[in-house]
Amino acid sequence: MAEPGTGPAPEFTIRVADERDLDALAGLRRAWFEERSGQPVDDAGFEAAFAQWWRVELPRRTFWLAEVGSERAGYTAIGSINVVEIVHMPRPGSRGGRIGQVGNAFVLNAFADRGVPRALLSEAVEHARRRRYRRLLLAPTAGSAAFYRRAGFSPADDSLLVLDPAALAD
Repeated sequence: MAEPGTGPAPEFTIRVADERDLDALAGLRRAWFEERSGQPVDDAGFEAAFAQWWRVELPRRTFWLAEVGSERAGYTAIGSINVVEIVHMPRPGSRGGRIGQVGNAFVLNAFADRGVPRALLSEAVEHARRRRYRRLLLAPTAGSAAFYRRAGFSPADDSLLVLDPAALAD
């Protein structure tokens, strides 16, 4: 974004989201799923479930919201991203440290080519710098992997493993 007085005002703004943004964030999450599935999803309880999730996750996540509009006309949410902070347990000789995991990045299709994804990711990366994270991780979708590689992310080493507990035999 341009510094004040150095150019035209951006057509969107990004800020840290708070409790007042719960409906906007839930709406973006619904839009993400509906854009990908190509159809509306009838789930009357989704917003309440999202609100419950938000309240559980808020102490360890930072959410950013991208918006268009103005104070006078009102704002419309067009994208969001969040970072969950993972604090490593200290061990003798080391005080641990923190890493961040980028999650749930989404921008409405109509705004995806206007610099919004890069601006949201920049906020998450700057947050990681300020918080002195040792690493910033993410699990990109097939369609977003190239975007993250262009932003400086590289493939993780072979040390990460995953387990689906439901797939284990009893």
